[in-house]
Amino acid sequence: MTTRSEDSSNIALSDDAQFDFSTVLAAAVHDMKNSLNLLVQSVEQIVASLPPELTETRNQIVDLHYEANRMNTGLVQILSLYRAKRDNLPVMIDQCFIDELLEDIVASNQMYAAQKNIAINNQCHEELAWYLDADLMYLLINDVLINALRYGKSDIIINAYQQDGLLVVKIEDDGAGYPEHMLVNVDTKPSDFNVTQGRTGLGLYFAHLIARAHTQNDKKGFISLSNGGALGGGVFEVKIP
Repeated sequence: MTTRSEDSSNIALSDDAQFDFSTVLAAAVHDMKNSLNLLVQSVEQIVASLPPELTETRNQIVDLHYEANRMNTGLVQILSLYRAKRDNLPVMIDQCFIDELLEDIVASNQMYAAQKNIAINNQCHEELAWYLDADLMYLLINDVLINALRYGKSDIIINAYQQDGLLVVKIEDDGAGYPEHMLVNVDTKPSDFNVTQGRTGLGLYFAHLIARAHTQNDKKGFISLSNGGALGGGVFEVKIP
């Protein structure tokens, strides 16, 4: 004999099967992202109001700001991957002044860079302009810079220039460089993600996705990783036709 509670459970399971769980998850991620944005803004206001002598408190709150930014970036990546899976990742191409884009990204990370005593050197020429999706490129470059701040020691160089008909944006740091498995698997697929490692590959796949979304004729954007460069650490490059 079936009890009332069992009937209710069966009905609930049946009702759950009617909707797409991925859509519900995407909505939840969107809500979390909005909440994190408010948290980040609140943390920035707190830091601005702290007296200079509270150095340790300031450092702790800046670390919190950095981690909240990383979480927010991860949530944005998840939403973008969800939209791409549904062939609904909007790519809005328009002219963009690259120096202004890079300055905005540097400014949003300056608080953490200052706390870590890391200098970010933007070497982009102020007149360089390109046709691309500025919002998607912001997400890509910002994620790379966040990681460079995490693994770098004292210096980061961001450079952008035109080469062989491509826009090249290069981020270099003076850290230990990319691990070998990342250099080999630059075209990471979702099936390659490894949550047991410090770097899962999600950000790399996200960058690959955004780069390839920029096309011109038969050319597609792409990314590359290497070690060495001007600072002896990791070197990330994204090239857009």
